[in-house]
Amino acid sequence: MRRLLLAALIASFLLPAAAATSPAAAPLDMETIMANPDWIGQAVEQPYWSVDGRNAYYSLKRDGSAVRDLYRVDLASGQGAKLDAATMAQADGPAVFDRAHRHAAFILHGDVFVVDLASGKRTQVTRTPQDESGPQFSADGRALQFRDGNDWYSHDLASGVTAPAAVLKFADDPQAKQPDALGAQQLALFTTLRQIKADKQAQRDQDKTLDAADPGRAPPPFWLGDKIAPVDTELSPDGRWLLLITKAKGDDAGKAPEITHYVTDSGYAEQEEARVYVGHNDPAPQSLLLLDLANHASYPLDTATLPGIKDDPLKDLRANAVAALQKDGKADQAKALKAPDVRPVTVLSADNGGGIVWSDDGRNAAVQLRTVDNKDRWIASVDFQHHALVNQQRLTDKAWINWNFNDFGWLKDGRTLWYLSEQTGYSQLYRKPLDGKATALTSGKFEVSHPQLSEDGQWFYVRTNQAAPYSYDVYRLPTAGGALSRVTRYQGMDDFELSPDGSQLAVLHSSPYVLAQLAVQPATGGTPRELTTTMKPAFTAHDWIAPKIVEVASSHGAGTIYAKYYGPANEPAASKPAVIFVHGAGYLQNVTLSWSNYFREQMFHNLLVQQGYVVLDMDYRASEGYGRTWRTAIYRQMGHPELEDLLDGKAWLVKNHGVDPRRVGIYGGSYGGFMTEMALLRAPGEFAAGAALRPVSDWTLYNHEYTANILNDPQLDPAAFKTSSPIEYADQLQDPLLIEHGLIDDNVLAEDSIRMYQRLIELHKKNFWISLYPMERHGFVHPDSWHDEYRRIDELFETYVKPVR
Repeated sequence: MRRLLLAALIASFLLPAAAATSPAAAPLDMETIMANPDWIGQAVEQPYWSVDGRNAYYSLKRDGSAVRDLYRVDLASGQGAKLDAATMAQADGPAVFDRAHRHAAFILHGDVFVVDLASGKRTQVTRTPQDESGPQFSADGRALQFRDGNDWYSHDLASGVTAPAAVLKFADDPQAKQPDALGAQQLALFTTLRQIKADKQAQRDQDKTLDAADPGRAPPPFWLGDKIAPVDTELSPDGRWLLLITKAKGDDAGKAPEITHYVTDSGYAEQEEARVYVGHNDPAPQSLLLLDLANHASYPLDTATLPGIKDDPLKDLRANAVAALQKDGKADQAKALKAPDVRPVTVLSADNGGGIVWSDDGRNAAVQLRTVDNKDRWIASVDFQHHALVNQQRLTDKAWINWNFNDFGWLKDGRTLWYLSEQTGYSQLYRKPLDGKATALTSGKFEVSHPQLSEDGQWFYVRTNQAAPYSYDVYRLPTAGGALSRVTRYQGMDDFELSPDGSQLAVLHSSPYVLAQLAVQPATGGTPRELTTTMKPAFTAHDWIAPKIVEVASSHGAGTIYAKYYGPANEPAASKPAVIFVHGAGYLQNVTLSWSNYFREQMFHNLLVQQGYVVLDMDYRASEGYGRTWRTAIYRQMGHPELEDLLDGKAWLVKNHGVDPRRVGIYGGSYGGFMTEMALLRAPGEFAAGAALRPVSDWTLYNHEYTANILNDPQLDPAAFKTSSPIEYADQLQDPLLIEHGLIDDNVLAEDSIRMYQRLIELHKKNFWISLYPMERHGFVHPDSWHDEYRRIDELFETYVKPVR
């Protein structure tokens, strides 16, 4: 197999210069590959453009520290430098622009700044201890709007006056309170009390008259009652409307388990609340309020009009669960499973594509809602005349709606929506006029993501793997429709950002042994110009194995399973041991041509090859990047299709690389740890040994947001949880199992592994071990823990996998 020798990149080196030459790399060892990763270099993070488009900014982690430093590179000269504190105070932040491109605004150190683009004059709008966010310009360009939490403010550019756009009070209006019987009697008896009350009312009436006649006064408050709490707010660019997302005040999220910190500053064990288990109270339903700021009126937006919201997609499962509970005499629990008349919804967050978007002129708004049961997503516009939601697109999935591919927005005409949807089985881009039919702008068996609209509104720029499932680049297409044209040719394009004038792209790209680097290139395509080189000679000097992307045929009719294969350059024909690595998260793509989050594991795979193994890293069913059918294959049966794929991977190694079927080990973390346990417990004898890192052993102990998507609620679908939880198969353990877990893991709790360990004790099983790490959460951060964790894995494989049986 060919190896990849990394040469220095040609672009500007913005870090302190390293030695011009470096000694030939020594053989790999555990101390080196599990050391603090600063020896590798630093990834370029969070690039953005200056407001004039002449400079690019980005962040780099500081060696020996978690602190990020800000860098700026001049695009004309290619010269860049780290900014000191004084220079940072004058830097730009990621900017937004008004529709005429006369002004730009950004947030810097939590405060709002505005720049006059013609003169370059920069004005600080706020200087507060809290962090402002969400800057946007009014539709007419005369004001800058921004938010502090859920409160919106408007800054008049001409006068420099800043005022609240709306005042929200989550309490009852004290003036609207009516006297009780005793109070009414008091007013009836005493003239003086009646006069005092009349005087107060007269003053309030006068204040209202003055408020109405004087636009310079603060707006009157909206008294919204004490039964609701705010979740989010979005102000229309024309300043006329505010959309408010609410939930019930004081909703009960359910009892949270606790984790224990044993190694603490105080010397005492300390407790910390973790997240709630799945099925122990669903997420709080959300509601929408439309506030008319001009007429000071509020209107609820009823979700009951959305098509299909009164259906019960879990009807059959619900009937089975209710019948079983009634048979067991649990009538109260059966009653609690009654289907709601109208399914509760939540509004999607910004992390999942966004929940509310306004057209640039503020005349239209769209809201993205999702049912709590995870089966439906709606994009609805707002009818301001009738104060109602109007469905524009409904996406239904019998398994679950993806938490990715939910981006949406408006074209520049302010009347046409665009959105991503998996309705064909792959994420594709669509456009839809409010009163017309949707049109697919892209189609095919590939995934489209990261849509960005050009400043002139004529082009969409997207990230897609059209060329191959593992190869990602920027493509563009006309907003009116047309073919996708490839803009970048990295194959490992990670992210991109259009320049303020839309003529250039800032591109983050990487490869299997090169951290994310920054380049710029014409937005129409062409030769990129590299701006950074942040890899270090000690890392690039190693003769790293280039992972070979291979196609493993599914023996279960699922198609092709893509995988990365690591083997020696001159592979011997003799029988050899192998290790299968299982990536985490489930819905994650690790078979790509980019830098992997599993870079330590990749170095470990190099070490394993050095020790005589070959390694296979598979994108099993459930992985990202291969469409909806691949993603949802695990619905109600986690650990089953994936195991079929892993066993196909083992058979492929035996057939194509002379691997001894009795000498195959398996390991992985998080979902990969879960799959390691499922592999050993559901396919005993197939793997010589396995290491399960921070594994889920019982899905009833995981969170709602992830688990209920795939397995529904445990009260409604107990069979899915039993089928999918390794602890239910613990009696089948016969091969060596090493479990490793951080004790302060607040994602997959250490309780999961400790319960499995106790179960194996009670079953009188042999050859199982647990290693607990007192100062690690789900993602280990301390090199000593990484070293100990992988030393134990290495010893497990050396003892039980490598020797010829």
